[in-house]
Amino acid sequence: MATIELKNLNHFYSLHEGDSTFSIKDLNVIWDDGTANSLLGPSGCGKTTILNIISGLLQPVSGSILFDGKEVNGESTLGRQIAQVFQFAVVYDTMNVFDNLAFPLRNSREPENKIKRRVEEIAELLGLRQLLSMSAGKLNPAEKQIVSLGRGIVRKDTAAVLLDEPLTVIDPVLKLDIRRKLHEVQKELDVTMIYVTHDQHEALTFADNVTIMNKGGIIQTGTPDQLFLNPASPFVGYFIGSPGMNVMDCEMDDHGISVAGISYQISKEKFQKIKGLDGKFQLGIRPEFVETRTSPGGNQTTFKLKNVENMGPYQILTLELNGLIIKARVDDQFNASDNNLVQVHFPQDKVRLYHNERLIS
Repeated sequence: MATIELKNLNHFYSLHEGDSTFSIKDLNVIWDDGTANSLLGPSGCGKTTILNIISGLLQPVSGSILFDGKEVNGESTLGRQIAQVFQFAVVYDTMNVFDNLAFPLRNSREPENKIKRRVEEIAELLGLRQLLSMSAGKLNPAEKQIVSLGRGIVRKDTAAVLLDEPLTVIDPVLKLDIRRKLHEVQKELDVTMIYVTHDQHEALTFADNVTIMNKGGIIQTGTPDQLFLNPASPFVGYFIGSPGMNVMDCEMDDHGISVAGISYQISKEKFQKIKGLDGKFQLGIRPEFVETRTSPGGNQTTFKLKNVENMGPYQILTLELNGLIIKARVDDQFNASDNNLVQVHFPQDKVRLYHNERLIS
């Protein structure tokens, strides 16, 4: 297994003669040996390009790819010993499951007795033992994807496993089981895994560390809790969470800031950080942390309730004030209906302040 580092990486695609568009720009990231990682971002942000650069299917325009500190830019795809699992499972339909799993080992000219032992180990780990004699062409898409993963991890010298949106074509009912199996395999084998997806739920439930990308660059890397509680930019705040963070334009005033014409007092620490700064200010708070009540009182602001979405164990309120729209998540017992007035409070310790798209505090 390996620690993978991308240093000062740049890559672009030429659309027309003399015209190129960067897909990766000035990118730096490290994925530690034996860790479960997700690369999360909207479609077209460069996630798959990064995987293909790591595996050697693409050569970057500039920058370094390092495995355990050694540059591998000049290494072939085979020489990098990377296993890559694609969106659509790659299996040999004319072979049975055993021969699919054995294929990489036979290519390496391993003895048949070792091949049999290793294939049976991996089949047991992945729950494929009962399918070893079945033709791969008869498997369902989920089973084929598991076989594809098994072929990637069957070699003990695999440096890392790269997964490119591997559950996109899988039935939603089976996705949870496969994701759980992937996580178990990663822990059992202590293998470096990088899982690419645009689905935040997949990323946050699979990985110990999540790297969020947008427009060819890395916005933030952290644990799921870090990304949720302290998003480094409004983009991260809105991209993570369902619904995403409320992000509100604001202005400085004598007491702190004002939002939608309403003064909001912030801590002295936050105020000192923004005092004297020019540019764009935004206030962020997650719907889960918005305090609401239907009766007046305390340090609260009155919003108009525009909509209630019943999600079963909880409700999502859509609230409006002077053209400002925010969301609040409340329990299923919260008693309010459309066009009611709702008292809203933003706890200071839950508010995040942004200046020019960067977290201040």
